[in-house]
Amino acid sequence: MINRLLSFLDSSPVNFLAVKNISDMLVAGGFRQLDPCQPLGAVKAGDRFFVTKNDSSVFAFRIGRKPMAEAGFHMICAHSDSPTFRIKPNAEMLCEGGIVKLNTEVYGGPIMSTWFDRPLTLAGRVIVRGKDVMHPSTMLLHIKRPLLQISNLAIHFNRQVNDGVKLSRQKDVLPILGQITSQLEAGNLLMGLIVEELNKQRPVKAEDILDFDLYLADTAPACTFGAHNEFISSGRLDDLSMCFAGLEAMLAADTADTTQVLAIFDNEETGSQTKQGAGSPFLSYMLKRIALAQSNTEEAYYQAVERAFMISADNAHAWHPNYAEKYDPTNHPMLGGGPVIKFNAAQKYASDAVSASVFAGLCAKAGVPCQRFVNHSDVAGGSTLGNILASSIPLRGVDMGNAILAMHSCRETGSVRDHEYCVKVFTSFYKEC
Repeated sequence: MINRLLSFLDSSPVNFLAVKNISDMLVAGGFRQLDPCQPLGAVKAGDRFFVTKNDSSVFAFRIGRKPMAEAGFHMICAHSDSPTFRIKPNAEMLCEGGIVKLNTEVYGGPIMSTWFDRPLTLAGRVIVRGKDVMHPSTMLLHIKRPLLQISNLAIHFNRQVNDGVKLSRQKDVLPILGQITSQLEAGNLLMGLIVEELNKQRPVKAEDILDFDLYLADTAPACTFGAHNEFISSGRLDDLSMCFAGLEAMLAADTADTTQVLAIFDNEETGSQTKQGAGSPFLSYMLKRIALAQSNTEEAYYQAVERAFMISADNAHAWHPNYAEKYDPTNHPMLGGGPVIKFNAAQKYASDAVSASVFAGLCAKAGVPCQRFVNHSDVAGGSTLGNILASSIPLRGVDMGNAILAMHSCRETGSVRDHEYCVKVFTSFYKEC
């Protein structure tokens, strides 16, 4: 099981490739892709289908034996994006000695120092001229070799570096791309690499490239480590590990009374307020279309929402042995201790006593341990997509996740055992309840 996760992480350096890989696995599992521009048509028990939005979010459905108005739906939510650096337009910056660096902007909230002095590459999507101006073509790109690096300043020029350094997002985190060998390469080095890579898929000319959404990604493969290989080391565990656990559960489940939903949103790391984010009405539209197809009445959708349960799956903070003072004294989850229910008095999470009890019961039924996380009261925590989604679809639900260390680092640490636990409880949620 863990090798499948590692393979998925390696092949999903950015949101677009994660959604492409999830879509491919859904198709291999018997799901058919629908075009949301077309009528949904009739739906019947056992139907399996999915839709995507913006190439970066994906929503899969398995229709239950009972109409949604009678049985509701069971939903697992996660997000496809992770903190990184986006390549700006007109990105090449020619420096002395012919060195070319790329102009970038920060995406989300990365621990920026963790991106230094490691081989990086580019991944994302490239927009290519299509049949007309309103219908360009999209090509995915993942350069699978070390291509760039953000290099530190030597300690000899910055003697205070180990005392903590404030990093400039505009100056200090620009990666080196290469060194031009002729004036013909000036201003064309990046585009030449993009064209070379795309031509491995099909012939493309530089003049046909209209724009791109490209990001930095670590080239080091995901792996396990520890005396018993009990830990996972990889970028993007937050939140691709939860995406993959939900996908594994959806593929392992079969038709139940309740309709099953897997919702993978984009842009959680920047607030979710996009057409492909949890703040969008897109998912509610799809659920309403399914309810209408089953009952021919909008009332069925509202009944389904009242009977639904959502698991918002986004990683939690594991107790760090070097920083015990940062954690709540009685609610600090451990690596390997099982899925974590997240609470927050300021309502940053969707969990309450009722939904937490439901999820803890699901864990008990699946034979899986369960933990709880609350922030240290003097330390502000983050938020997730559960409450954002619930503000547009008033779902009963819980915020949970597996505990990890170094959240938002270029390389995060998780637990092999926790991943296995999570897949088990997610599968039980879809199959039996």
